[in-house]
Amino acid sequence: MTKALFLNCSLKSSSEESNTEALMKEVIKHFNNENVESEIVRIADYNIKFGVSEDEGYGDEWPEVFNKVMRADILIIGTPLWLGEKSSVATMVMERLYGGSGLTNDKGQYIYYNKVGGVVITGNEDGAKHAASSILSGLTHMGFTIPPNVDTYWVGEAGPGESYIEAEGHKNDFTREHAKIMAYNLKHFANMLKENPIPAEGNVVEQS
Repeated sequence: MTKALFLNCSLKSSSEESNTEALMKEVIKHFNNENVESEIVRIADYNIKFGVSEDEGYGDEWPEVFNKVMRADILIIGTPLWLGEKSSVATMVMERLYGGSGLTNDKGQYIYYNKVGGVVITGNEDGAKHAASSILSGLTHMGFTIPPNVDTYWVGEAGPGESYIEAEGHKNDFTREHAKIMAYNLKHFANMLKENPIPAEGNVVEQS
């Protein structure tokens, strides 16, 4: 079965409601129809240290999350917007993912080859496309494949105001359509890469 992992980079732990997670669940509805197994991980629930490696030691819980990433075919980073940027938690997650990007698979390719990536964003201010471009560019640099139209977002009016849940953002036609297209394209490319992995011809990492 195709597996999707959602990393919710909200600043809030699971004891609080997350708008980003609410939009993730809209994507999961479509994954369920496509027979994709989904899991959401709330990063704020874990003791994850700052660093650029797959394991920072001394109580670092990133290895548990990293193992989930390695078992997934699809990785979706979810983030709220603060000051027009992805959250500090999302930045930390991207740095930790980058810390594992130098590892290789059994063919000698970068470890994230044949995995696909996407992004989910919520906020009540501008910055969704900026945050999406930052995350998606980072993922493809690490070796993830980025299919078309895999940035699903909802942004409310400028300044303080209602968030995704309060504003019933799930009723927004644009956001709903992108959630559907994102789920389908991620599933399609994930299955395509499982059936036809990127061949180890010219992309094997030479160890120094």
